[in-house]
Amino acid sequence: MINKSKEEVNKILDILEEIYPEAQCELNYNNPFELLIATMLSAQTTDKKVNEVTKILFKKYPTPQEFLKANKEELEQDIKVIGLYRNKSKNIINMCKVLVEQYNCQVPNNKEELMKLAGVGRKTANVVLSNAFNVPAIAVDTHVFRVSNRIGLANGDNVLKTEKQLQSVIPKERWSKAHHLIIFHGRRACKARKPNCKECILKEYCNYYKENIIQ
Repeated sequence: MINKSKEEVNKILDILEEIYPEAQCELNYNNPFELLIATMLSAQTTDKKVNEVTKILFKKYPTPQEFLKANKEELEQDIKVIGLYRNKSKNIINMCKVLVEQYNCQVPNNKEELMKLAGVGRKTANVVLSNAFNVPAIAVDTHVFRVSNRIGLANGDNVLKTEKQLQSVIPKERWSKAHHLIIFHGRRACKARKPNCKECILKEYCNYYKENIIQ
């Protein structure tokens, strides 16, 4: 059960905005296609590592057609430093094939069409929608899932339930920004193994702090 009032939710977001005014997507991209590729690569890998790879990758393969000129083994070598590179290579090639054949090389701008593409789940679709097309969305990655459930913005045992709960408590006009604010807080303070609870700016609002830290 979510026990935060609308006032508390907005206050939490206000505090995060004050602390992380620079919060935004940390993947480097120039267009929706590059963001789609970068987000697909980012699973179980840091954005920093993805940016190192895509800096070279996007020069070599600037369009879906160029990716299709590469065979799977060549693309695997291009992204080998990234986790799950074999599966990601296969999905990228299959995704580009559909973009070329069905979408005139344009990334679709709605969730249903995006999620039909190989390797594109809800999180990736939401990232692309919110950042490339300015469509309000909350992408629930590992940071959003962990932090929102610790604080009490959500009480979900899976990412879909967490996404739906966050959509219900966060004003729609704040969805996309809230996603980045929560990620920033997760990467910088509310870490998975050693959250910095005693110095956390949100401790007075946080369920995890009240239940596990206060003695």
